Amino acid sequence: MKIAVVCLGNICRSPTADVVLNARLAEAGLDDRVTVESCGTGGWHVGEPMDSRTAAVLTDAGYDASRHRARQFGPSWFDHDLILVMDSSNEADVLDQLPTGLHDRVHLFREWDPEVVPGGAVPDVPDPWYGGTQGFREVLATVERTSDALVAELEARLGD
Repeated sequence: MKIAVVCLGNICRSPTADVVLNARLAEAGLDDRVTVESCGTGGWHVGEPMDSRTAAVLTDAGYDASRHRARQFGPSWFDHDLILVMDSSNEADVLDQLPTGLHDRVHLFREWDPEVVPGGAVPDVPDPWYGGTQGFREVLATVERTSDALVAELEARLGD
């Protein structure tokens, strides 16, 4: 199974989800069956490392933030089984590019967030770019709890 995580510039939210999901999949023993990679809908940062504030928050939490280089969403990403977008704007951008027959692969990342009220509106993962360090910590906390729930579902779906 291939999972893509998508935000705007691929330097804050989606790299956080990429790093955390990959770590959680490895802990669950699913990293040989599920791959995760991230990209952005915009191309401004292609080839750059993640935002230094994102990297610092991930590193402080014990994750390896060193390998990321920003990439842009496009046709080469259409083969992913699950495309998780960080917000409704990213969702619209991805759906505009993706063939209609593949739209069912696109989901808001927080659909798996245990803090989202069942049946309620699925909130965006807030973009921390213009804020301080606390915003990056909040993104990490959101991504961690959502990743835990997503990995649990993948464990149940993929079985042993």
